[in-house]
Amino acid sequence: MPLELPVIFLLPTRLSADELHQLEEQIPSLTYDINEADVVLGKVSQKERALFELRRLQLLTEEVPRSHVPSARTTTHHRTKRRRLSVCSTQRTQDVETSDTGSEAERNVEDDSATQRGGGAVSCETVKVAKLAWLTDSLKQGVVLPLDKYLVYEGRKIPKTPASSPRPARQSPSSTSTTRSKTAEIFARALADAEGGSSQSQRSRYGSPGGSSAAGRRHREHFEHPVKPPPMLKQTTSEHDVDHHLPPIPDYLHTTYSCQRPTMVNPPNEGFIEQLKKIRRTRTLLGDKIGVRAYSSAIATLAAYPHTLSSPREVARLPGCGPKIALLFQEFRDTGQLREVKDAESDPRLSVLSIFYDIWGVAETTAREFYNKGWRDLDDIVEFGWSSLTRVQQIGVKYYDEFQQKIPRWEVEQICCVILEHANRIHPGFQMVIVGGYRRGKQESGDVDVVLSHPDERATLGFAERIVLSLEKARYVTHTLILSTTNSERGQMPVSWKGNQKRAGTGFDTLDKALVVWQDPNWSTAPGDDNDLEDAPAKKTKNPNPHRRVDIIISPWKTAGCAVLGWTSGTTFQRDLRRYCRNERALKFDSSGVRSRIDGSWVDLESGPNGQPAPDMLTAEKRVFAGLGLEYRKPEERCTG
Repeated sequence: MPLELPVIFLLPTRLSADELHQLEEQIPSLTYDINEADVVLGKVSQKERALFELRRLQLLTEEVPRSHVPSARTTTHHRTKRRRLSVCSTQRTQDVETSDTGSEAERNVEDDSATQRGGGAVSCETVKVAKLAWLTDSLKQGVVLPLDKYLVYEGRKIPKTPASSPRPARQSPSSTSTTRSKTAEIFARALADAEGGSSQSQRSRYGSPGGSSAAGRRHREHFEHPVKPPPMLKQTTSEHDVDHHLPPIPDYLHTTYSCQRPTMVNPPNEGFIEQLKKIRRTRTLLGDKIGVRAYSSAIATLAAYPHTLSSPREVARLPGCGPKIALLFQEFRDTGQLREVKDAESDPRLSVLSIFYDIWGVAETTAREFYNKGWRDLDDIVEFGWSSLTRVQQIGVKYYDEFQQKIPRWEVEQICCVILEHANRIHPGFQMVIVGGYRRGKQESGDVDVVLSHPDERATLGFAERIVLSLEKARYVTHTLILSTTNSERGQMPVSWKGNQKRAGTGFDTLDKALVVWQDPNWSTAPGDDNDLEDAPAKKTKNPNPHRRVDIIISPWKTAGCAVLGWTSGTTFQRDLRRYCRNERALKFDSSGVRSRIDGSWVDLESGPNGQPAPDMLTAEKRVFAGLGLEYRKPEERCTG
């Protein structure tokens, strides 16, 4: 039986992507909005650090001294007592209850059960920052432990009051209690009206405001906010009729693993998905890893949904979406855009961070570091920070505009033909698969990704260096950004899995690879240029062809299927494939092979029944799907966004 946890916000600080996802799956009451949280958990041990994290997430609080905080037992006992009502007031209350939400006693019980969730009272006006060990210890012991010895900080939430709005007068405890009771009644009626008289099962999906569910408490707390009441799903009579005729959710969408469902390159709800992608990018720039993961899951679900969305209710029922994404769809349907996207586009800080983030070799953390140094454009980087950049970042700045240009499919094919030709000049018999967005069916790509392999394992040993030298000599490769020969250095033996220990480069495969800058050295001189060359014979004509980003991956034949699978699929598809392997198969997957999480050994999924190697790389890829117990998905069905 799952634990009755309070509403929890998880701090991503000092947590790896895998740790974040494992913890998220164990918290049924997880929220991605810290303003909704009763408890904030993270790798935090000092009060100062807790305050910093709350400020960073724009949650204002004032500390509640521990001596002034009643114990869980005392608080619970106090809240179960109710103020006696006079005969007249009791009669008035009963008159209201008979027409609306039920007896006062029932609401009192529901309020108490909501208050007592998580092994103690957690006031909706306070937030507790606790050590992550509280959750892990509670899960290990199978009981919600008291927060006391894990508590780092407790603060009272301070509402964000606009300067133009007067601060509401402080109410006495008795009047506050009465107001909240009436507010709950009003909210219950409003929710019933908004649902157009829908069934009790529909109301319970979003949580009754007086109920004990986490959703119910979040609705109630937001409604009681003195400044900003929560948005509600609006529904007209015609929409209510449509809800009864919504198309059934496909069976493949009932799974949380996007690697188990087809996701096409041009989904029917592409406009809304593109807006969500912009929000996800904003979350990336701000370092909100949990938000990025949540939006990625919702985008992957919506991209796999085969019907055109007609109502917010249709969105809310999909896995990974829920009321928040439903409200965003309602806004998009009504206005054609999302306010958060519009605000982000007009935010000067985010605009600068976006430019820096698009520099090849600069991640979101480095982009924020550049901004904090006072740099506001590429010229500032060149003028004030050029010497502090890595060589790769300098190349990224130098060719910034060219790297932003998309590469059409014909040019991708042209580049790959040259690579394969040079590979077979060095050693005949190489096979190649163009992977990345090109293989998923995109008409334009941001870069070019290819996987090279050879049935003779001796041919791929140290081949990355040789192919780069050949292409440099032919003047196709102008710069080498990264040249990794890790796989050759260990004799191309599949690396065993060494558990969850952290090490440099985790999350990136160990295949040999060359990430290079490409420029076609051939171009035709435009008519009229001959005269100019005759007048100035010493003048050298500049190559007008744009510089492109090209990734050349070298895989041994025995793991070529994993390489093709990993480098072809969309980001969320790859993430969910690793998660599926971990949770369902006790395996560790990446593009350099499959390993057992039980004994760490390499698992061969690509050889045939008699141990014969696959005849080609695409057959090897299909065998990996089958070995993992997954239905084969064409590359065009892996566009998870």
